[in-house]
Amino acid sequence: MLVEKIMTQKEKLIIVSPMATVREAISSMKSSGVRSVIVDKNSPDGAYGLLTFKNILQSIVAEDGDIDLLNVYDIASTPAFSVSSQLNIKYAAKMMVNNSIKRLLVLDNNELQGILTMTDIIGILMESVD
Repeated sequence: MLVEKIMTQKEKLIIVSPMATVREAISSMKSSGVRSVIVDKNSPDGAYGLLTFKNILQSIVAEDGDIDLLNVYDIASTPAFSVSSQLNIKYAAKMMVNNSIKRLLVLDNNELQGILTMTDIIGILMESVD
């Protein structure tokens, strides 16, 4: 099975500007009920990033950062780990396990297609167990 079959499509994702404040990003996360947001690239040849609860905790709580002074690009993981939509899910799962990550951006030709999460993969496994 390919990544494109189970990924969350781009249209359903929250994408924030790298120049947004961390407060704005947290607000978007809260109102959408998500644990991460995609950080848009700065230019056509730039890289997408990912901002997660872990990034926020590390920067704000552990390092006493100010959510109104820090911009998203200051704390996001950029470039984010990514895979092609045409990759077999087993390789994406192996990448997640080997790198201890829960989310992979899905990019084709450096354009965002969606996101693949560990929950997506586990969901498919659980359906096959019936």
